[in-house]
Amino acid sequence: MDQINAADTAWVMVSAALVLLMTPGLALFYGGMVRAKSALNMIMMSFAALGVVTITWITFGYTIAFGESTTGLFGGVMGSLRDIGLVDALDQTVGAEGHRIPMLAFVMFQLTFAVVTTALLSGAIADRTKFGAWLVFAVVWSLVVYAPIAHWAFAFQDGSGGWIGDRLGALDFAGGTVVEINSGASALALALVLGRRLGFRRDPMRPHSLPFVLLGAGLLWFGWLGFNAGSALAATGLAATALINTQIAGAGAALSWILYERLKDGKATTLGVASGAVAGLVAITPACGFVTPLGALAIGIAAGVICAWAVGMKYRLGFDDSLDVVGVHGVGGVVGMLGIGLLAATIANPAGADGLFFGGGLGLLGKQIIAIMATAAFAFAATWVIAVVIHRTMGFRVDPDDEIAGLDTTLHAESAYDMAGVSGAGVLGGAHPLSGLRSRREEEF
Repeated sequence: MDQINAADTAWVMVSAALVLLMTPGLALFYGGMVRAKSALNMIMMSFAALGVVTITWITFGYTIAFGESTTGLFGGVMGSLRDIGLVDALDQTVGAEGHRIPMLAFVMFQLTFAVVTTALLSGAIADRTKFGAWLVFAVVWSLVVYAPIAHWAFAFQDGSGGWIGDRLGALDFAGGTVVEINSGASALALALVLGRRLGFRRDPMRPHSLPFVLLGAGLLWFGWLGFNAGSALAATGLAATALINTQIAGAGAALSWILYERLKDGKATTLGVASGAVAGLVAITPACGFVTPLGALAIGIAAGVICAWAVGMKYRLGFDDSLDVVGVHGVGGVVGMLGIGLLAATIANPAGADGLFFGGGLGLLGKQIIAIMATAAFAFAATWVIAVVIHRTMGFRVDPDDEIAGLDTTLHAESAYDMAGVSGAGVLGGAHPLSGLRSRREEEF
């Protein structure tokens, strides 16, 4: 075994734990955003992804993503348990010379990315999805869509690895294509296949617990520090750059989102500040290791405004992306990838490139656009096919009566809240007097 760097190994393992925490954080974030009658189902879909994707990743996903590449499209497909996995990997390392870490630490770190990305998609189809169909979808999607795109952007093999990162030379530090644009395009496909929720744009569909939303956003923000800074795979100055850039962009977007709300609707909301923070963290994900702190601030401010506008557009366009995966993750990922083409600076990372505003010309921006378009097209098309097949075979959407009654009781025989003897039980139907940007947009359109 190559000499292991203990500090780098410790940092990657801590980062893996931080990213793993993001999935329970996402569960609370999403659980608070839906109506009370389906809160447990929303949380359950995230926790189920933790189990399902862990198994798919260690059996086949990891080698599809990081196995030896021949075409730049995917790696080996025989399964990590045979080719590299949990026996052979015990004495293997990965990383740059002097910064070697155990392969199992890297497998675990990348596993947490696959889990949270899969869980993100549940937000597009909240309130109307069969739980069994979701499990089948999570298995297939994590292998057929997520793993190949991870190979495209993350598999570096001396110029013969993934076609986006290793051959084209587009830059993506922590997952703007793999996690964000991928999840946004896939979420749009899912929302279109399943159709709108009953009562969309007619009935109140307000968040039932804004404290849950804020707690979930806080856990996501905390975990995102490991998500981005851990992607340096070493406890170095580059990790520190990614760390502070992540914080700056999240803060900038949180403030620009609520400023947008204040100017547009007259109020700054708690839902807005939580959504804005997430939008900024999304946008800085690909760029955190390639831009200066001022560049991170610019990307964060832009993401807050652009994503807030994009979220409102779903009501004009008529598609029901329930919890705004397209507007926040898809659009935010595009902002971050384009931000690299404009604001990347070799002073932040000599291994990167200079963007347009730092004298690098249009070359890098063009590569970023190609990566965006290819990722979005493949993710949308592949997810559409998977969703249609599931929808036409086992059925992807619950019966209308179950949707009206709420998925907690009809699918799980449980309820998030014991409302017996409590007045105003109509809260379970969603008629809660919570305000928020989303509810005002529904009324406006």
